[in-house]
Amino acid sequence: MTTITMHTDAQPKATSDLALLGLMQLISPALPIGAFAWSQGLESAFELGWVCNEAELGEWLEGVLDDGMSRCELPVLARLQTCWEHADSEGLAFWNDWIHANRETAELSDEDTRLGQALMRLLNSLELQPQTALGHAKLPEEPGYVTVFAWTAHQRQVPIRQSLLGFAWGWLENQLAVACKAMPLGHTAAQRLNEQLRPQLVAAVDTALALTDEQLGPILPGLALGSAQHETQYSRLFRS
Repeated sequence: MTTITMHTDAQPKATSDLALLGLMQLISPALPIGAFAWSQGLESAFELGWVCNEAELGEWLEGVLDDGMSRCELPVLARLQTCWEHADSEGLAFWNDWIHANRETAELSDEDTRLGQALMRLLNSLELQPQTALGHAKLPEEPGYVTVFAWTAHQRQVPIRQSLLGFAWGWLENQLAVACKAMPLGHTAAQRLNEQLRPQLVAAVDTALALTDEQLGPILPGLALGSAQHETQYSRLFRS
């Protein structure tokens, strides 16, 4: 006979469930913000012959995680979400500007800005936009995607660690979708890479949460060079 244990603390459990569902919505490929249009330099890697098969794609993605995401977007996302929690307008402006300053090409900067704008439009239509009342943090003048993502995660009471895991998972899903469109990579191969890189996502989040402010900053010169060349690439599917 199976015994089912009932949760007596129903309110926190319900809040946790709603937070999880809100995070799943936020990182869903179906979210209408146009993330599918951006490759974050990956299309350049295909065009230049740097990434030609499943194994090389796995190495590329792992490198971006280790030297980029874990040192840039993920730790800054944690800081931005903390700023939202403490109504720290100055901190929000600082880290929003920091992200923009670390976008090394026009396309990467444009991607962050446009995705931020698209997510803000969606939040406005859902009446979930940041508050402007006294006691709330002030939204930066040009909020990027990471800043608006942090607001949405805060508003939905998603714990910071889960926010980072969700953001990283959404990035990986989009990168694999790009690869399926732009190179001969089947969906089964994409799932193999998902399985291979799941532990790397966790490791990237662990690293991101352990870094001090002075240790932050992406180290991706190859991606930056490829992205710069993508701006004049003759034939392309993606905007970055």
